[in-house]
Amino acid sequence: MNERHDQFPVRVLGGPTAVFEYGGLRFLTDPTFDAPGEYSRGNGRVMAKTAHPAAAPSSLGRIDVVLLSHDEHPDNLDTAGRALLADVPLTLTTPSAGRRLGDTLGAKVKGLADWETLDLERPQGGTVTVTAVPAIHGPGTREEVEPITGQVVGFVLTGHDLPTVYVSGDNASLDVVEEIALRCGPVDTALLFAGAPRVPALFDNQLLVLDSAMATDAARILDARRVVPVHYDSWTHFTEGRRELEDAFAAAGIAARLDWGQPD
Repeated sequence: MNERHDQFPVRVLGGPTAVFEYGGLRFLTDPTFDAPGEYSRGNGRVMAKTAHPAAAPSSLGRIDVVLLSHDEHPDNLDTAGRALLADVPLTLTTPSAGRRLGDTLGAKVKGLADWETLDLERPQGGTVTVTAVPAIHGPGTREEVEPITGQVVGFVLTGHDLPTVYVSGDNASLDVVEEIALRCGPVDTALLFAGAPRVPALFDNQLLVLDSAMATDAARILDARRVVPVHYDSWTHFTEGRRELEDAFAAAGIAARLDWGQPD
């Protein structure tokens, strides 16, 4: 793996939300800024948020691009997060979310199909290439899962003399990770959505996103030099947290790859 790339700081804000600067652009993942409480997931299901985010949207400064894995669940895009999108020049997301959000955001949102790329101009010249990559939000094939949990996308960021970054989104499939590694690996920094979320009414309570052991498998498959976990706290349906991730990475002998980011 190319060791010349300096690792950039990632500010982890809680749940799936993180902010980082890359190639002179500031990126935000799955914006969730609402207060603790109960939120509807649809179909009569309620999700409980347990913690405030580490920062308010007003304190983040300039955001150039939001990387939105999907728009249909409040633990990935909530009311405050939706409001923030109106002030961001570009939101990248799934094709279906692009159509839904386009009603209010217009050209500020773009849906990307799997393996579609988009070049973003860097302030000091050159480009950042964003590649949309697959994600499956539950156990099984996309055809089995998407009618229930919806369409989800991950992202790979690349650029001249920049590290390769993978943002997984709500993905539960290691087969998907293997395909991404084959096409885009190795990865310098992987923002892995984890937390082993389960909802009894969905898929017989099977995993909806990676658990901690699967996150270590993903790190190895990607040959990731650094793993920044997100999506493991602040919600009651997340069944594994930081301790389980630490234990799993230690047991796998790759604890040194973990980076918990900057909380504030």
